[in-house]
Amino acid sequence: MSGHFEPAAWSYDTNIYEVNLRQYTREGTFNAFKEELPRLRDMGVEVLWFMPITPISKEKRLGTLGSYYACSDYLSTNPEYGTLEDFKKLTAAAHALGMKVIIDWVANHTGWDHTWTRQYPAFYRRNLEGNFYDAHGWEDVIDLNYDNRELWNTMLGAMQFWIDECNIDGFRCDMAMLIPLEFWRFARTELDKKKKLFWLAECEEIHYHEVFDATYTWKFLHAMEAYWKKEIDMVALIEVLNYYESMFPVTALRAYFTTNHDENSHSGSEYERMGNSVQACAVLCCTLAGVPLIYSGQELPLVKRIKFFEKDYIEWTGKYALHEFYKTLLQLRKSNPALRAGDLETAPVRVLTNAGKYVLAYCRNKGERSVLVLINLSGDDKSLVKLNYEKAWGKYRNVFTSNEAEINAETYFYLRAWDFQIYEK
Repeated sequence: MSGHFEPAAWSYDTNIYEVNLRQYTREGTFNAFKEELPRLRDMGVEVLWFMPITPISKEKRLGTLGSYYACSDYLSTNPEYGTLEDFKKLTAAAHALGMKVIIDWVANHTGWDHTWTRQYPAFYRRNLEGNFYDAHGWEDVIDLNYDNRELWNTMLGAMQFWIDECNIDGFRCDMAMLIPLEFWRFARTELDKKKKLFWLAECEEIHYHEVFDATYTWKFLHAMEAYWKKEIDMVALIEVLNYYESMFPVTALRAYFTTNHDENSHSGSEYERMGNSVQACAVLCCTLAGVPLIYSGQELPLVKRIKFFEKDYIEWTGKYALHEFYKTLLQLRKSNPALRAGDLETAPVRVLTNAGKYVLAYCRNKGERSVLVLINLSGDDKSLVKLNYEKAWGKYRNVFTSNEAEINAETYFYLRAWDFQIYEK
């Protein structure tokens, strides 16, 4: 990462919760979602990432409601969600609870009837016939042309609008790797002058960390899926983590997740893709050296695919079966500095066991503080699991039971199928 772009101090121990506003409530509005804030804050949620809240193009719209990512105006809200004033109040309410707000920014393309197609047609790419087009075959959007430097300033002004008007705390930048890194460097340099922002890129390109604080971990997501399907073994799963550790900058924040709007709607719910390993994999995402990313409804848990272009709201039951599970993990990450991201000292250290083929164990440390994680990544019960790591010995607290434990060479652990235990000191 470049020397002059440093993440906001609060981002090293934070978490991200993706809000699919259209589907979150029956109403699908800013005002309806605002009622959920106290519950989410109690769960430990810190950063709210809102999928695009801008109006959706009508021309060549897909489905009834269209894609959130086919914007028709960068400077207003989707009337289905509410007014700009409604969003301001929602952001202020989140801030009052100590939460941050970032918005999805779609800078690579717009919808076919975006205001710029009339105001600034030179901002768009043209095919050989002289028509707007999208290079990736997405039917409902058209590509912007970053060879035109006038576009840079106008796009910057649109981004600044949301900072000035709504006091947002950062951007999740859609398909960031399709846009020149030089534009993002320009945008961050200018926008960070007034307020230190959080920058999350939807990409996994290493060099984009020259500008962005955090990037995605699709490679590990797909490895977890393949592992559950028995297409790869533990060695291959760990190889992905070794790749991240060796190839990405130490200060790079990586967003770990088991699902998001794309994966859920297009590939299937996490339970379709990962079966009974979901909670074990969620523990990985919350305790590895990165920033956990949670999607709308995972605390329910959400077991269905949500339609992308239609109204298909989450059917909340009021029980929130995994609320305490996520609360425990998010609070641990916040309270124990050993889980701090972007810190060489806290890098996970593999702990050998007598069941290493299926049990993944690792320790993270920061000064006198430690977190020890044991996960049975198999469908079989594993009894009498022993650790072979003298540096892990000591007195711990089981974070899920609060029971005290003395861990040493003679300690045995019993892990049921896809079970996990986490200890801290």
